[in-house]
Amino acid sequence: MGMRLKKQGHSVYYCKYHVILTTKYRRKVFRASGAHEYFTKLLLQVRSHYPELEINGNNHDNDHVHLVLGIPPKYSVSDMVRIIKCNTGKKMKEKFGYIQRLYWGSDGIWSDGYMVSTLGISESTIKKYVERQGKEDSGQTLFG
Repeated sequence: MGMRLKKQGHSVYYCKYHVILTTKYRRKVFRASGAHEYFTKLLLQVRSHYPELEINGNNHDNDHVHLVLGIPPKYSVSDMVRIIKCNTGKKMKEKFGYIQRLYWGSDGIWSDGYMVSTLGISESTIKKYVERQGKEDSGQTLFG
């Protein structure tokens, strides 16, 4: 997963996030074969409605999923997580009887919270960019 800057409007950005979604009550939703594959299919459907959303990684354990997402700055991370949860949880529950039984009488399959961390550009890369940008601004790029 190389670093690729994206452009949008008047901004250039690199916004990658590691997101962990945990199932409610840590129930083992992804223990059955086909569950994660179906989740992946649903995730790609979300992406079809939000084409600027990048899915750079997707893996799971029995009770949670790990996602590496590229989210443009015009969307908040919390909004994108909410959209993913809403568009996967209900459909997962409808598709798999064992999930319906695990969450009988409850709305969704996801815990209320989530974990997020940023995947960033190294400090040295940023320093080089800022240094180079200053030279470009003052016309010194041709000489340096």
